[in-house]
Amino acid sequence: MQPIMEKTVILAIESSCDDTSAAVIVDGVLRSNVIASQKVHEEYGGVVPELASRAHQQNIVPVVDTALRRAGVTASDLSAIAFTRGPGLLGSLLVGTSFAKGLALAQSIPLIDVNHLQGHIMAHFVEPSEELKAATPSLQPFAGEPLPHPSFPFLCLLVSGGNSQIVLVKAYNDMQIIGQTIDDAAGEAFDKCAKVLGLPYPGGPWIDKLAKQGDPAKYPFAKPNIAGYDYSFSGLKTSFLYTLRDMLKEYGVETIDALAEQVPNLREDMCASLQATVVDILMRKLRKAAKELGIDQVAVAGGVSANSALRQAFIDYGKRYRAKVFIPPFSFTTDNAAMICQAGYFKYLDGDFCAIDEVPYAKTQI
Repeated sequence: MQPIMEKTVILAIESSCDDTSAAVIVDGVLRSNVIASQKVHEEYGGVVPELASRAHQQNIVPVVDTALRRAGVTASDLSAIAFTRGPGLLGSLLVGTSFAKGLALAQSIPLIDVNHLQGHIMAHFVEPSEELKAATPSLQPFAGEPLPHPSFPFLCLLVSGGNSQIVLVKAYNDMQIIGQTIDDAAGEAFDKCAKVLGLPYPGGPWIDKLAKQGDPAKYPFAKPNIAGYDYSFSGLKTSFLYTLRDMLKEYGVETIDALAEQVPNLREDMCASLQATVVDILMRKLRKAAKELGIDQVAVAGGVSANSALRQAFIDYGKRYRAKVFIPPFSFTTDNAAMICQAGYFKYLDGDFCAIDEVPYAKTQI
């Protein structure tokens, strides 16, 4: 690896929820991306904010140190430090923000605040080094194709546990939400329905896994009729719950396990039907927006972009409508500092820095 001399070196820190991550970009090329996940939340069926912030305090120093070492740089090489300012869990954000401020002050370098949601979209512009791609299979481009970058403007479907939005991206710093959920997010629907089925947390990956063995047309769940480009998933969750409730009553049992003994492939078919319904809801609004706005480039980002059915739906969309689709490598679907680093790198080139007294925020929009 070449020594760092007179280069632009950005360190980024991501701590919005329960993953502590640090990444380093050197002259626009990602050199490292380190993530420490927290297993403690699994037994509670969801993220416990207090436990998350404490784990960030334990993880942040070794994670940052590892990211710097893997990138072949030291703190004195840094040009600036980017950090996730929000939205997210306030306690978790405070850990990352405080660390970034302290290191920036110690090195007398600029500080760059990044919106977490914008970071997810900027994941499509990350350029991993050849060494990093070789060492990280999950960084390989999806479907084995060269890693392309969208050109402006494009539409991005941003879907996660807390967000379901269609974003019109005109530039890295010019984004407009044209549609969003009016109640629950798609990822939240996956997790809560998985919990009803007795599946572990997080439920999304389990839904995806079991759906591969089920019939997506077995259970016709309700779909919302929302005007414009907005989404709604609360009715779908209710429909899912009522379907199970009626089946429990029909078979005269009280638990999902007892019902599964009498209904072959119950969980697999429920997961497949749920997943197919969510993907259909998401893609219908995206197709509508792309057609009415005349945009032939669509991207997907956020945690739910790891879902295999949604990724396949994007591939099918591209083939059917001759559109350019952009699907991130699996490493960039979850919360990670690489996406924050990329957004920070763009802001650094524009001289868009943040004051040292800025505070994190729990909720915001792009």
